[in-house]
Amino acid sequence: MGKFTEEDDALLEELGVVTETQTASSRSPREERIIAGFEDIQKFVDAHGRHPQHGEGRDIFERMYAVRLDQLRKQEDCVSLLQPLDRQGLLTNVSPATTTIDDLDDDALLAELGLSGDDTDPDSITNLTHVRSSAEKKAAEEIANRQKCEDFATFKPLFEKVQQELDTGLRETRRFERKAEIEKGRFYILAGQKAYVAEMEEPTTNEHGMRDARLRVIFDNGTESNLLMRSLQKALQQDENGRRIIEPHAGPLFSGEAEDGDEKSGTIYVLRSKSDHPDVAANRMVLHKIGVTGGSVERRISNAKLDPTFLLADVEVVASYRLYNINRSKLENIIHRVFGPAKLNISIKDRFGNPVVPREWFLVPLNVIDEAVEKIKDGSISAVQYDPSTASLTSAGRE
Repeated sequence: MGKFTEEDDALLEELGVVTETQTASSRSPREERIIAGFEDIQKFVDAHGRHPQHGEGRDIFERMYAVRLDQLRKQEDCVSLLQPLDRQGLLTNVSPATTTIDDLDDDALLAELGLSGDDTDPDSITNLTHVRSSAEKKAAEEIANRQKCEDFATFKPLFEKVQQELDTGLRETRRFERKAEIEKGRFYILAGQKAYVAEMEEPTTNEHGMRDARLRVIFDNGTESNLLMRSLQKALQQDENGRRIIEPHAGPLFSGEAEDGDEKSGTIYVLRSKSDHPDVAANRMVLHKIGVTGGSVERRISNAKLDPTFLLADVEVVASYRLYNINRSKLENIIHRVFGPAKLNISIKDRFGNPVVPREWFLVPLNVIDEAVEKIKDGSISAVQYDPSTASLTSAGRE
């Protein structure tokens, strides 16, 4: 094995690996560190049922364990020390997919650990600013050590409901702020997965005077983790995309009356076409275009007969609803979801003879549109969907 540089020694020491043979008959501090590092790898294998692997898509600690295990296998003194403890055959059962340390130069090794090898980089490992504290490492390991959630069927409907409420605008996500708290029954987004705090033990105060508690956290991929509240909080803070999912809006989803400070407003408009197209004429009284605009409806439809969106024909406004405190794009998504089963499938030719499929035209009676707008106002719209067979609003997801 080639001679290690001082930087190599520093890096390997961070990995819990020694580069010189120990001759003392009793365990030295370094030997204790080797054993502790090996036990971390064993815990990973117990939790995941496989050896740690390299790769950018892997968690930083899994990649660190993979590098550490490669190096331990290469050193006879480490193998001799750890062999009696190797209940999983980690030192002898080498996975063919494992990359060895010899395959990585200095920069590649640091990249494998997600660190920079540039000494001029303030985050370089040689400056030790990128090395996580023991508390941060413990937090990351707790998050990574998940197990199958045996009763996930109980929680799956909760995740589905939350996603539906996000889609319809009843819920929103917010960046997880530094001082944000973790609460039982709340949802969060960590590493792209929804996390639900199903249980929280009686809170205690840690040695730093901070409130902490053991949690049962369920993830939307069917796994769970029993971790400390502070560990989850720290992981959410360090995740660039860590979010908290806020509770459903209190009160109406959208307001029908202006109040002081209201700025965002819009109008839901319902149009009826005057087109002589056979499909339109046959369904004229129940065929409506439902849209949302932040401006004047009259201006929006002024050139209807030149616009394929309006079926290249004049239209009449049969209803309009002025709303405040709205997100117009989300409101349109809500309308399209509710009335999606009754969307008109029609193709017409534009002025140049090109086929166009207009959107936002639905075969829905006007009274049902009125009912849907009321449900938008009171926030209950996420629970319904239009049923063309009965021409009525029914519970969403009904078979």
